[in-house]
Amino acid sequence: MSRDSDSGPLMRRLDRALAPVEDGATLIAAFAIFALMLLGVAQILLRTLLNAPISGYIDFVELSMATMAFLGAAYCQRLGSHVRMELLVGRLHGRMLWLVEAFGILVALAVIGVLIWYSAQHFMRAYTLGDTTIDARFPVWPSKLLVPIAFSVWFLRLLIQFAGSVRLLIDPARERIGVVTAREVMEQAREEIEEIMGEAPGEGDGRR
Repeated sequence: MSRDSDSGPLMRRLDRALAPVEDGATLIAAFAIFALMLLGVAQILLRTLLNAPISGYIDFVELSMATMAFLGAAYCQRLGSHVRMELLVGRLHGRMLWLVEAFGILVALAVIGVLIWYSAQHFMRAYTLGDTTIDARFPVWPSKLLVPIAFSVWFLRLLIQFAGSVRLLIDPARERIGVVTAREVMEQAREEIEEIMGEAPGEGDGRR
């Protein structure tokens, strides 16, 4: 029996189960950005050519902010794209690395947990009072509901990464599952170039 037989498969299942949720939330955020861009173009054309601006345009923009700002947070956490102390963490190895990672994630869990609580309270207040935007009187509670939902998905991702870090803290030789691995600057730049150019990893340099 391998050393990962107790927690490895479970960690992998949890990681893979949450990934589609994160991908879907990010897709919604990307669609919201694209739709807002089209709406902005329509607003400029209608206002300039016909002097007929879209009613409630500013309200649409305000309500879309939560979608664009928060729904992709868990996806970025999974990829390690949030601001990280790579200059410090990249120099650590073994148990010290995973101790620092676990501590940082634990702090993030505390912060996100507080934000979930207060954003949920903010949503309930808006829903109960029937809060609306100033101009077009659109209800604001759907936009405010997205905030605790997005933070909850982010919280789950942090839990998986915390469990993965603790697992590697106990035994650094285990397979890295559900954790962010620091990469060299050149490697990260190469992957970003390959992604922009539409090449599969290793395709451009003859590797297989």
